[in-house]
Amino acid sequence: MRVSLDVTAVPAAPAGAGRYVLELASALARRPDGDPELALIARHDDGARWRGVVGRRGRVDAAAPSARPLRLAWEQAVMPGRLVRAGATVHHAPHYTMPERSSVPVVVTVHDCTFFDHPEWHERAKVLLFRRAIRVAARRAAVVVCVSETTARHLRAVVPVVGEVVVAPHGVDHERFSPVPPSRGAGDPAMLRRAGVDPGRPYVLFVGTVEPRKDVASLVAAFAEVADANPEPVLVIAGRRGWKEAAVDAALAAASRHRQRILCTGYVADECVPALLRSAAVAAYPSLAEGYGLPALEALACGTPLVTTAGTAMAELAGDAAVLVPPGDPVALAGAVAGVLEAGRGDRGVAARRQKGLEIATARTWDDSAARHVAAYRAAERA
Repeated sequence: MRVSLDVTAVPAAPAGAGRYVLELASALARRPDGDPELALIARHDDGARWRGVVGRRGRVDAAAPSARPLRLAWEQAVMPGRLVRAGATVHHAPHYTMPERSSVPVVVTVHDCTFFDHPEWHERAKVLLFRRAIRVAARRAAVVVCVSETTARHLRAVVPVVGEVVVAPHGVDHERFSPVPPSRGAGDPAMLRRAGVDPGRPYVLFVGTVEPRKDVASLVAAFAEVADANPEPVLVIAGRRGWKEAAVDAALAAASRHRQRILCTGYVADECVPALLRSAAVAAYPSLAEGYGLPALEALACGTPLVTTAGTAMAELAGDAAVLVPPGDPVALAGAVAGVLEAGRGDRGVAARRQKGLEIATARTWDDSAARHVAAYRAAERA
C-alpha cells in the first residue's frame, strides 16, 4: 500500500489539526513493518521540514503553492495527476478538503462540524470553505476519519455520509507530556520563567488559541470569583490571540480588580508547554465544543487536575478523570476550579482522578492512532 499524505496546510508553528498531521506523519514513518509506503505532498518552500520528519522512510513531493487560495486550486487541478504518477493507492487529505476528481481512493479527516450549527465561532471564509468541504467529503471520500466519537456523531447528524466512518483518536507524546520532568534540559522552573510565569505561585492554566469557542471569557469571569476568596493563585492564559477578542477583553476589564493576577503570555514555545501543564494547580479547558481537545489529553498525561466541559469531546476523552462543568457557565466553572485548588493534589478525590487520567493518557498513543489510520487506508483500498 502506497499512501500519499497531504501536509500542505500545516503551518510553521502547528497547533490542533496541524499538530495532528505532524504526529501522524511521524508515527506512520516509524511503523516497524514499513507499511504503508509513505509519500508526503508539501508546499514548495516546506520540503526540508518534512524530509526531517520522515527521513528515509518516506518521500516528499514539495510542489504545492504556499498561498492558501492557490494551494486549494492546485489541489483540484494538479494533485490528481501527481497522485497517479506517484503510484499512490490511497490518498489521505487530513484537513477537510480533498482532490474531488481523484481516481485514487481518498480518505478525508473531519476534525469538527461546528461550522454548520455554530458559524459564529468561526471566521466567515472558513465557514463557507469547510461546510462545502465536509459535504464533498461525506459524498465522495472512500472513508472519512473522525478524531472522536463526538465528531463522528455530529458529522452523521449534519450530512449524509456515503463511505465508511472510522474513528481514530489523537495520541499524546509521552516523552514530552509526563508527570516527571525530563532529566536533561533547563528544568521546569526555568521553562516557566521563560514563559513569564512565576514558579513560586499556584496558577490556573489555559492552553490554546484564544478564540470564541474556547470561552476564555467565562474562565476569566470564573477566576475573578475564585480570586475574591483566595489571594494566592494566578490565571495563566497561554496561547496566541485568534479572532473576535472583544468578549475576552470585556471579561478582563470586568476583572480589573484582579488584572495583575491574570497573565496573558501570547504564543508559548512548544518546549515550554509540558512544564506549564506539570506545574499548574489546575488545567482549565472550558471550550464550548471541540473535535477532540488535545490540550485536555496532554493535561491528563502530565497528571494535572483537569476541569473541562460536559457533553463535549473532552468529556468523552476524560470521563471521570476530570471535573466536568456545563459549557458557558462561569459560576459552575468557578466552583470547580476553587474546589480543586482548595482540595490540593493530596486530596483523595483529586488523586483518584489523577490516576485515572494517567491511565487514559497511557492508552492514547500516536502509534495506535496511526494503526487506526492504516485500517482506514485499507478500507479505502477495498471500497
